[in-house]
Amino acid sequence: MATRADSACDPIASLRDAVVAAARTLADGELPRLPTLDRPPKLELGDFATNAAMLLAPLARSAPREVAPRLAAALADELGERLAAVDVAGPGFLNLRLADAWFKRALAQVLAASEAYGRPLAAGPRERILVEFVSANPTGPITVASGRHAAYGDALCRLLEFCGHTVEREYYVNDAGSQVERFARSIAARARGEEPPEDGYRGDYVAELAGAIDGAADLDTETLARRGVEAMMASVKGTLERFGVRMDRYFSERSLHESGAIERALEQLARAGHTYEADGALWLRTTVFGDDKDRVLRRSNGEYTYFAADIAYHADKLARLAAASPEGGYRAIDVLGADHHGYLARMRAAWQALGGESDRLELVIMQLVHLVEGGSRAQMSKRAGTVVTLDELVSDIGVDAARWFLLSRSHDTTLELDLDLARSQAQENPVFYVQYAHARIASILRRAGTDREAAVRGCDVEASPETLAPAARELLLKLFAFPSEVGEAAALRAPHRLTAYLLELARSFSAFYRDCRVLGAGEEGGDEDFRLAVCLAVRDTLARGLGLLGIAAPDEM
Repeated sequence: MATRADSACDPIASLRDAVVAAARTLADGELPRLPTLDRPPKLELGDFATNAAMLLAPLARSAPREVAPRLAAALADELGERLAAVDVAGPGFLNLRLADAWFKRALAQVLAASEAYGRPLAAGPRERILVEFVSANPTGPITVASGRHAAYGDALCRLLEFCGHTVEREYYVNDAGSQVERFARSIAARARGEEPPEDGYRGDYVAELAGAIDGAADLDTETLARRGVEAMMASVKGTLERFGVRMDRYFSERSLHESGAIERALEQLARAGHTYEADGALWLRTTVFGDDKDRVLRRSNGEYTYFAADIAYHADKLARLAAASPEGGYRAIDVLGADHHGYLARMRAAWQALGGESDRLELVIMQLVHLVEGGSRAQMSKRAGTVVTLDELVSDIGVDAARWFLLSRSHDTTLELDLDLARSQAQENPVFYVQYAHARIASILRRAGTDREAAVRGCDVEASPETLAPAARELLLKLFAFPSEVGEAAALRAPHRLTAYLLELARSFSAFYRDCRVLGAGEEGGDEDFRLAVCLAVRDTLARGLGLLGIAAPDEM
């Protein structure tokens, strides 16, 4: 397999490297930090601005505006014909205006990178990463809220894999404990034609299970719980499959109890001196690792707490990761529900007590989803039986719209999903807009001719006589930002950044298509092959970005 070094490209990162190289030629010692490279606030100021002169000033014992002209000359030497102009602004910023030659070379590199385009050049060490997500209780169908977890976790895994990491997807099945017992009693009650117990589950799916499980009215609670969970998990797996989410492993909580894993984990903690007994209970010294109080592992009645099972599960995770981790090391990412804030400190403490490095466990808290229709919210409550399932959402608005809207906001903010907007087949709907941009480009390429795409991909875009219009420059700058957006989205665990980026790229393409005729470009003095090459690169990038989100890129709409 090709490596990042020989297959990926990042034109803006390469430009930043050129700025750094120019700065180092003037530095009397190492730069205190790497200079920035940002888009100026106004287009007329240039394509990029850098603070490199201000970083050099203390080393040169000169004012930034005195250093700036020398840095500008060094940049001109470094970039040659690819740099059109450098202007000094404000206290010593340098505004760079790039020549058409830089854009053409960068476009050629993007096309040459092909499917590797977007992979960041500096993605850090390649790690083995176990991402646990969804993990909804097996006592009901996947809700819209859990669907947000599914969309987020899957997109994050796709991003991490694209950046070169080895990723495992895992679902922790809470098939032990009181909620499973209540689930079984609820099924039994429905099988007998009775109302579920007060603390039970009341959705229609419970009655359906009662009818589907032979002899449900007469089965013992343990057996009925097992069969109910098995049936529910089959439904869950089907829902996730329809949503385009695959899991590498479904890990059973019950297996921890049956295999003695909990006892072994607690023995490990005891040997390390992290547990003690008080008031007849067994405690973990979580305060040693920053928790606000120590936590009970085994109650005075001999029952293990949920926390004890969670510790055993993470001991298993840690052992698996440590045994198979590559040179870059390991990482565990837990995607948790909004009700888990109080869980974070104790789990981090337990992880460290087990011997895990503190920065190798990431706990991501998801916030809630509210469905909005006609200006009002739909209520969701599994217990009340008014649950809105992911299957229902997908049946209503489709997989692509569901994924887009569930990913459209940062995971740590409450999401209001506008069903009316998600259903609309109009430009106001962002996923429709982005997919339509992809389909439009596909149509342009079809109209160009059956063999034209291959010819354009192989043409020498650097030699093109095209004079870039402002809309073309802006589109290409947005296109060239893709690797940094992917890198940031992966590093910050923020797939929502890609939805914003793809929408901006689609809008930039619309402006380009409005201002720059593609087919028949020669009639207005343009280069049709070059403009088709731009279209091709944008189409491929839209498809790659949508694919990282698990969303289709249709050729026709």
